[in-house]
Amino acid sequence: MDYLDVNRANWNGRVPIHVGSDFYDVEGFKAGRSPLRAFERDEVGDVTGRRLLHLQCHFGLDTLSWARLGAEVTGLDFSAAAIEQARAIAAECGLPAEFVTADVYDAVEALGGATYDIVYTGLGALVWLADLDNWARTVAALLKPGGFLYLAEFHPFADTMDDETGTTVTHDYFDRGPHVWEYPHTYTGSEILEHQTSVQFQHGLGEVVSAVAAAGLRVEFLREHDRTYFRRFRTLVEGQEGFRLPEGAPRIPLLYSLRASAPA
Repeated sequence: MDYLDVNRANWNGRVPIHVGSDFYDVEGFKAGRSPLRAFERDEVGDVTGRRLLHLQCHFGLDTLSWARLGAEVTGLDFSAAAIEQARAIAAECGLPAEFVTADVYDAVEALGGATYDIVYTGLGALVWLADLDNWARTVAALLKPGGFLYLAEFHPFADTMDDETGTTVTHDYFDRGPHVWEYPHTYTGSEILEHQTSVQFQHGLGEVVSAVAAAGLRVEFLREHDRTYFRRFRTLVEGQEGFRLPEGAPRIPLLYSLRASAPA
């Protein structure tokens, strides 16, 4: 099985469903809503005038949100359908942005050797990558001297817990995959997908940090967060800033964020 072809067909099919969903709220975005999480904006800092590359950008709402904050943005995704939508939304909103269709591992060539002040990767991206060492080397090659990678991601430990309560270790933390899934729906609703197979890879926290360090980047921080942005477990309670376990319950990490810089 060629996991890239399988996943590309799956994601091309998700695009029109996602664009029309309440989950992404494209009309709200056009009216000025930002899907960026507050902690991301705080940890990345001021992006005014900085060149920012968003890898695995889907149809570009996060990318364009950085543009609204003053960054010079480029988004890259392997789904041509997603990039077509990203360009259309950017044009409708009058936001300057470049969008490129390419696989992450081909990014250096696809972007013509360009380098960036910031390489950004958002929630839910790493499970689609088979080779984190290659990914980290690609990121390092895309950064200007003194630039940095910023990664916000779902915590892999949360994926070991039972879906009902999030309190019992049920799945193997060290089972890297590939995991082949057959789901008739995407995560935004009940529409039936034409291509229902996807292939995912689990990456532990140590694997991520080691790949980034081996690529020559200096880890500035690794922060774990006790909230997430969807009801990962049925027991999670929604608050002003995402979903958390109920008050008084032992907390586990649900997200993490990492920033790592290239040598100056």
